Amino acid sequence: MANIVAIVGRPNVGKSTLFNRLIEKRQAIMDDIPGVTRDRHYGYGEWVGHYFTVIDTGGYVTGSEDKFESEIRKQVAMAIDEATAVIFVLDCKDGLTGFDKDFANVIRASKKPVFIAANKADTPDKTAHAMEFYELGMGEVFPISAENGSGTGELLDELVKLFPNEGVEDPNSGIPKISILGRPNVGKSSLLNALLGTDRSIVTDEAGTTRDAIHSHYKMYSKNFILIDTAGIRKKSKVREDVEFYSVLRSLRALEESDVCIIVLDAERKIESQDVNIISLAQRQGKGMVIMVNKWDLVEKDSKTADAFKKEIQEKIAPIDYIPIIFASALSKQRIFQVIEKAVQVFENKTKKIPTSTLNDVMLPEIERYPPAAIKGKFIQIKYITQVNARFPSIALFCNLPQYIQPAYERYLENKMREHFDFEGVPIRLIFKKK
Repeated sequence: MANIVAIVGRPNVGKSTLFNRLIEKRQAIMDDIPGVTRDRHYGYGEWVGHYFTVIDTGGYVTGSEDKFESEIRKQVAMAIDEATAVIFVLDCKDGLTGFDKDFANVIRASKKPVFIAANKADTPDKTAHAMEFYELGMGEVFPISAENGSGTGELLDELVKLFPNEGVEDPNSGIPKISILGRPNVGKSSLLNALLGTDRSIVTDEAGTTRDAIHSHYKMYSKNFILIDTAGIRKKSKVREDVEFYSVLRSLRALEESDVCIIVLDAERKIESQDVNIISLAQRQGKGMVIMVNKWDLVEKDSKTADAFKKEIQEKIAPIDYIPIIFASALSKQRIFQVIEKAVQVFENKTKKIPTSTLNDVMLPEIERYPPAAIKGKFIQIKYITQVNARFPSIALFCNLPQYIQPAYERYLENKMREHFDFEGVPIRLIFKKK
């Protein structure tokens, strides 16, 4: 049984600050604006040899003007249901509020062990205010400062006593990561929810609903994957708020840590310059890619629409020509499993190793049929080919004059390798070395 801790409370009491403190990373976005966190957000912590999963949640509130209120409450309820124990964060500055009392009743109904964390107890005066929270009758109150860490050790000492086992250091270690990327409001969270069959991410028509990068486990063909839903990536000039700035940073970090990227386009808006930028960035970082054209069910089409759309995408992203394109709809679930199936296949292409003997048997005859052009009267001879260990397929070709290999000939070799070895969806790096 996993050790899982849910951090809950009303908005702006410091839940994300405590989450970052426990996992020792600045993973969740923190801001003074209430309601920054919306979805359930997972991280991993360790204390005195005990490993545990930490869930950060949105602020639980009723009767507010926040359009996400009911969805956030749903996410909080799921987190409590999943948890081994609950940390109920309260604010020493504000004292005990009506919202806190109402939410305490919700937590009591769950029958989960609860730890009261009286946050923002930065001074002796504020620590004295923490005594007020005993009124809830929920046991020991731990005055803490999530900002500087004071008091969190005492809280964790008691928390880990509840865990049934020592836990696993990093349950995600070695599991391939597939990130879902794109501009705001193209349907990334809808795709994640459709694949998982549950409301893992909050979905609305408002751009920027998702803020943190949301990690979810997914199983296909008896293999485990982590799906990462990300915030929409917009041009720098269009980013107005600090929160959105950090959301975009989290998305770019998710791209960096992923193995395969599903780039989601909006069929009604077609491919835009920011889509091309995201694809170029993923290509430079050696990521596998699948393009999903979402909302395909909303487009008026005939037998030539898909081909015309595909041609337009290929022209815009040229010379990148190896990315599979799938027309789908997250809402109607049309072809969404083809998308994830293709992403799994691209991951396998990205991690495949071609035996050296096979590479030489196949590619040397191709080189002999169409050798590189002589430069300054000198003939280039490629004698030996091998795949080297790298994050994505990298092929070393040993020759007498590597400096004279022309880009056009490099493209020819790459095309031949793709033709013979199926590297669909992944970039290939050719390295020419002196024999």
